[in-house]
Amino acid sequence: MNTEDSLATSAMRLFIGTPLRLATRMSVEGREHLPATGPAIIASNHLSFIDSMVIPLASGRMVHFLGKIEYFQGEGLSGRLTKAFHEASGTIGVDRSDPRAAAESMKVSEQVLREGGAFGIYPEGTRSPDGRLHRGRTGVARLQVATGAPIIPCAVEGTDRVQPPGSNGFRPAKVTVRFGPPVPVEPLHAAYAKAALLRAITDATMESIAALSGQEQSGRYASEVKAELGGDAPV
Repeated sequence: MNTEDSLATSAMRLFIGTPLRLATRMSVEGREHLPATGPAIIASNHLSFIDSMVIPLASGRMVHFLGKIEYFQGEGLSGRLTKAFHEASGTIGVDRSDPRAAAESMKVSEQVLREGGAFGIYPEGTRSPDGRLHRGRTGVARLQVATGAPIIPCAVEGTDRVQPPGSNGFRPAKVTVRFGPPVPVEPLHAAYAKAALLRAITDATMESIAALSGQEQSGRYASEVKAELGGDAPV
């Protein structure tokens, strides 16, 4: 896997990134905290489908995300464009109907990091159904423990106005992407082990994201809140 495909990344930035930047008047804060090269886990809040578009643009490097395999299977012009975007932006297709998908996704994510790539993850597991920041799942910590890669907290703001929940359209709105200093995991490794370590790293990551985003923290999993509100399945 080529984790730094500069040609594909340049094409994405030219044909998709430039219009998106103009439509969102995107501003970036704290990019100095994100390594320009080498492994990095970018852990972000999740408000909209386009988060996976604006974060790579803001980072200045290719950032791989997991995505539904359906993104690569569409037909017609729209389907081809969707497939081309996700191929160029480094999306890794996952067949969610396969019960082995979760384990395989973790292996692929680790491979990206071991090859020096950047991997984006939403610890909430799904888009926030109410604008709050919800409890993180421990996948982000498992990646850190397995690879030793730094966790760079990230916060997106305004993407839910560009593409509101349930909408397939885009509306011009201001978007800000903020990166913070790496989550200080070394003291946690010294103080905790096994499941307690995973939870401690995850909670520290969510605290860092909250400090950047200014969101209220619910203390509950987003999927639980979404189910109560009658929302769709996690994405």
